[in-house]
Amino acid sequence: MLPKYFKTELGLNNLNNFLLISGPCVVESKSVVFRTCETLKKITSKLKIPYVFKASYTKANRTSGDSFRGIGFDKALQILEDVRREFNVPVLTDIHSELEAEIVGEVVDILQIPAFLCRQSELLEAAGETGKVVNIKKGQFLAPQDMGYQAKKVENTGNKKILLTERGSTFGYQNLVVDFRSFPVMKKFGYPVIFDATHSVQMPSKEKGVSGGNPEFIEPLASAAAAIGVDGFFFETHPNPAKALSDGSNMIKLDKMEALLKKLLKISGSI
Repeated sequence: MLPKYFKTELGLNNLNNFLLISGPCVVESKSVVFRTCETLKKITSKLKIPYVFKASYTKANRTSGDSFRGIGFDKALQILEDVRREFNVPVLTDIHSELEAEIVGEVVDILQIPAFLCRQSELLEAAGETGKVVNIKKGQFLAPQDMGYQAKKVENTGNKKILLTERGSTFGYQNLVVDFRSFPVMKKFGYPVIFDATHSVQMPSKEKGVSGGNPEFIEPLASAAAAIGVDGFFFETHPNPAKALSDGSNMIKLDKMEALLKKLLKISGSI
């Protein structure tokens, strides 16, 4: 069951169901953000799933310097603020520096620590000091046992509103695998554990300077995680992944989200 602050601070009900964190990889435009959030809110309201909208205001970790990074800091943050107000949903986004923590924390509800930055002590501390919920993504290079040390860095600021997210582990070059033992290991730290099923099927730097992916494995991996009993799912989605400006090759098409969520509810025993 999700902690009470999901209801009291984030305004989320139906805490007996898993949490959904979902949206496009990056803020491409207001139209894509609004269309995605509107669709997901309708689906999750119908299925009684607590929902958090996700999109990055900028992409700091790119394979190539030529890759799309964003539409601009201020413009993207304004769109996130607009979607939060328009649809009355909590919003999650990544931060990449201590300075960003305070600025972005004024706009969104959940600060996400990217996987490649999950050991950056000052970044974790800055996120914790905002008092916001902090989602720490497990690095592809990190053992699940070591996530306890990262959570402790946030705890030491007096903030225990923490999520831990599994997103696959490096397996040789340009490939990731999911070790399902990581879920019960990370649950021992006492925080909700989220499964990022879309990044777990990513193939880093595979396609001529951009990351590839195997989206056909999203559903079976998510199904296995639902059977284990994860506390929530993280899915990047887009109305047309083929035209997405970031991570399109490992996204779920927006019109397939409802069927997938219904299946996961059934597997998890919620319906």
